[in-house]
Amino acid sequence: MNNFPHNRRALIASMISSGLDDINVMFLAFSLSSIMADLEISGTQAGWIGTITNFGMLLGGLVFGVLADRHHKLTILKWTVAIFALATGLIAFSHNIWILYALRFLAGVGVGGEYGVALSIMAGIVPAERMGRTASLNGIMGQIGSIIAAVLASLIAPIFGWQGLFAIGFFPLLFVAWMHWGIDSTKVADHGSETADPSKAGKISDLFKNRQLTHQTIALMVMTTVQIAGYFGMMNWLPTMMQNSLGISFGSSNIWMISTIIGMSIGMLVFGQLLDTLGPRFGYGSFLILSACAVFAFTYVHSSTTLLIGGAIMGFFVNGMFAGYGAMITRLYPYEIRTVANNTILNVGRAVGGFSSVIIGLLLDHYNMNIVMIFLAGLYIISFCFMLSIPNLKRDHYQSCLSKSQIVNSHV
Repeated sequence: MNNFPHNRRALIASMISSGLDDINVMFLAFSLSSIMADLEISGTQAGWIGTITNFGMLLGGLVFGVLADRHHKLTILKWTVAIFALATGLIAFSHNIWILYALRFLAGVGVGGEYGVALSIMAGIVPAERMGRTASLNGIMGQIGSIIAAVLASLIAPIFGWQGLFAIGFFPLLFVAWMHWGIDSTKVADHGSETADPSKAGKISDLFKNRQLTHQTIALMVMTTVQIAGYFGMMNWLPTMMQNSLGISFGSSNIWMISTIIGMSIGMLVFGQLLDTLGPRFGYGSFLILSACAVFAFTYVHSSTTLLIGGAIMGFFVNGMFAGYGAMITRLYPYEIRTVANNTILNVGRAVGGFSSVIIGLLLDHYNMNIVMIFLAGLYIISFCFMLSIPNLKRDHYQSCLSKSQIVNSHV
């Protein structure tokens, strides 16, 4: 009973960390057009900002995933938040694209490390059969972070510019101080650690230990690549596309973003329930197909009303399934590589999917918004096909994947 306050604080800290890293990511989306104008860069150069950030996420995910599976997860979480807070705040002092690239890479290192560490802390506290719903709440915290970023952008950017907006990035350092002094890491639960083999912790090679695990890992990487390509492509570029192509003001695009984020949050709640009750094959199958339809249908949006409705519907399906990856990967892989599995799979997806920012920038330089949306819709069909190829996503297999021995010995 004495451990309850520390478990609760650790759970809250993990979710807040996810919200803070989404604020970090979304600052770029809301300030991209201003950055392009001030630094006099092209759409392709601007696209590289997001892609380089995702490369940093990959490095951070790999490094901190290994460290978290070998050392105390809460300590590693504090380091990741501190890194992206410092880097984000320093962006306010960037005067050229190269400094901006370097700082976004460093911020990506912290954000990429945070994701899997936070999920592993939650998985150590929450029962496995409730991880879908718990991960959805964690994802919603990320969307709340995005809404906060939109509000801050509306209030601060018009007065202090994009530099003033990024200066807000220093404030999460206060949160790190609270985690350090307010949570006793020795009293935080970590289910599975009692039977774990320390000599086998944090090995990336275990994700490819046999043919089945190799196929599963690669297929999940493809799915997360599509997830990230759609999410970052949409959230980094759609405000700019609407401002330039549809003639919508900065403030109106922010309202659209908030509408879309609300749709995402509701979608996460629904998807978390589906994942825990009906399994990942039904949940991802339905959401991927409907994501492709919703993205393609968005090409027919031409009024403010349909823009808000279409954004909410698209957000519901496109990002509703995002939080499910953490819950799913936590169950599909053994405790010893739980963090490194989450961080490696998602951040490979981030690094590869991050090229969508560059591709969209190229498409916008030569074509129009409709071509971009058709490109994104096609990606979800590809993800759907790979999802069907993973045997352990069948409901009966998924329910049995509660330990390393079960996943290693399950039949293809």
